Amino acid sequence: MSFKSLGLSEALLKAISKKGYTQPSLIQQKAIPLIIEGDDVLASAQTGTGKTAGFTLPLLHLLSENPKEKYKPIRALILTPTRELAAQVYANVREYSEFLNLRSAVIFGGVNQKPQVATIRQGVDILVATPGRLLDLQNQGLLSLKRVEIFVLDEADRMLDMGFLRDIERVIKSMPEKRQNLMFSATFSKDIKKLATGILNNPRQVEVTPDNSTVDAITQKVYRVAKGLKTGLIIKLISEGNWKQVLVFTRTKHGANKLCEKMGKSGISAAAIHGNKSQGARTKALAGFKNGTINVLVATDIAARGLDIPLLPHVVNFELPNISEDYVHRIGRTGRAGAKGEALSLVSADETSYLRDIEKLVGLKIPKEIIEGFEPDPNASTAPIKPGQNRQKRNPRNGTGGKSKQNTNNSRKPKRNNKEAGGRNRR
Repeated sequence: MSFKSLGLSEALLKAISKKGYTQPSLIQQKAIPLIIEGDDVLASAQTGTGKTAGFTLPLLHLLSENPKEKYKPIRALILTPTRELAAQVYANVREYSEFLNLRSAVIFGGVNQKPQVATIRQGVDILVATPGRLLDLQNQGLLSLKRVEIFVLDEADRMLDMGFLRDIERVIKSMPEKRQNLMFSATFSKDIKKLATGILNNPRQVEVTPDNSTVDAITQKVYRVAKGLKTGLIIKLISEGNWKQVLVFTRTKHGANKLCEKMGKSGISAAAIHGNKSQGARTKALAGFKNGTINVLVATDIAARGLDIPLLPHVVNFELPNISEDYVHRIGRTGRAGAKGEALSLVSADETSYLRDIEKLVGLKIPKEIIEGFEPDPNASTAPIKPGQNRQKRNPRNGTGGKSKQNTNNSRKPKRNNKEAGGRNRR
């Protein structure tokens, strides 16, 4: 199937060809024709599936077919959960609209609002925004959403995770009732379906789930390790492997900062990226990671959402996520575009149930290994630590490194635990 067969305009086909794309991805094949037909769409797709083009291309097509020459109100609103994702979506909109007479802008917090306001006052057709800055400028009377024709809610599951439900509801009320709505989410959870009923009108449902069966190009491995020895182990792996570009996931902002500090003391150039970092610091960290001056980027799930890092060779789960789908999203950042990738997870006893759920989701028993000197604690509880629960202090054990030995059967058998591991933490 070609992009031309999807019904896109010649100007868009020219922009697509310039980017070097020849065939649409599965989500693009399914979503683009439905959006061009004017349907509301509820789509399940994760980063790396081509979902951004799946809604930006038909959106641009529809707006260009009915241009507003004299006055440019905001005709399309794309709402995203994070600054990084907003910037990335905006970059895609700019690239695909190169040969169209459409203006676009992006607004998010953490930076001076004056340049953003100046751009909006000149007139924009497409606005990409995060909820906080959007509502802030709207409350100041600096923008209006009364002429929006197409509304896109990107990564709706993350929006809910970050507590943006009320903000979304406020945005909805400020737009015309008659509009086309597109909603993209990594999962179709009950909360997402409930949200969709309040936004979408007779939506067409599109589901693309190749990520849940993980990419063949990604080599996955689990290192069983005592919780207190994780830092030493990851420093050993990075140093001895001479890894030049590693994306590391932690559950909390504090954990990301602490890990970066210890890596720095060990001679590893590392930077953290999370919600407490200023936009300038986040941009600088990402730029350093891409150009090689920073070897390790330590991130929380929400902060890492939407990061565009091509050909990433290593992803490390310093801590497993308590939501299985997040594991798939994390490791999907490597092994892209036919390149090989490696996804490693450092798993302590209290993450046993998380690992079991992940293996069930991906349909794979992930190979496990134990490094001598970094063995798991045989006396540690396998009960998961709930968010906010105090962690019991353990006697420190200093890893000395050593030879690697395979150990796929000696992991302690997990205890039955009928309680849920708790909700997600905000990052």
